[in-house]
Amino acid sequence: MTKVEAIVQPNRFDAVKGALVDLGIDGMTVSEVRGHGRQKGHTETYHGHEYSVDLLPKIKIEIVTDDKLVDSVVGAILKTAATGKIGDGKIFIYKIDEAIRIRNQERGVAAL
Repeated sequence: MTKVEAIVQPNRFDAVKGALVDLGIDGMTVSEVRGHGRQKGHTETYHGHEYSVDLLPKIKIEIVTDDKLVDSVVGAILKTAATGKIGDGKIFIYKIDEAIRIRNQERGVAAL
C-alpha cells in the first residue's frame, strides 16, 4: 500500500477529485491548509495599506491505495492540478506498512 499526499490550489480541487473518482478512488481525506513554497507568498493592498500574505491557501488530499494504482493516481493529479505556474503544489508518496479498518478489523488493502 502507498499513501499519496497532494497539495493543490483550491481552484483545481474539483478537477482533481473528479479525476480520482473516475479512477475508482473512493476514499480520500481532504483538508484546507495554508503554506508556501518558493514563491514565499505575495503582497496585497487593502484600504490603501500594503500587507504581506505569506501563507497561501491550499488543499491537501491524502489517499492510501493499492501499489498498482499509484502511477494512475499520480498521473491524474498531475494532469488536473497543473496550470504551469508557480504554486501548483506538490505530491508526496509514502509506503504504508499496514491499514486496519476499526469497524471490523479488516487489514491491508481490504481495509481501504
